[in-house]
Amino acid sequence: MKYVFDLERSGRGLRLNRFLHGLTDSSQRELFKQEPEKAMQDLTGQEKDMVRRMDWKALQDYGASFFCLEKLARTNGVSNPQMVAAFRGETLEQFLKTRRVPGAR
Repeated sequence: MKYVFDLERSGRGLRLNRFLHGLTDSSQRELFKQEPEKAMQDLTGQEKDMVRRMDWKALQDYGASFFCLEKLARTNGVSNPQMVAAFRGETLEQFLKTRRVPGAR
């Protein structure tokens, strides 16, 4: 699949990206941590499901911006390498072995 962030993907992901970007606000982060369903009330069922599962690949395919996905990752204590490994269908350990990380090989 190509990951071109075109007009169609941008439009489809707009609501989701607005929600994700909202996690930059500390009150929104706390609401999401304490009452996720309330925080996600404006999302569609499909969007809520992807967020609940933290299905990074599905979120990206749907139209979530990587930069907005980082907000969700940070809120849930997920690192960029963990998220990228999931995009690639790998474990963190498998992904790190492809990087120049001391001790990872």
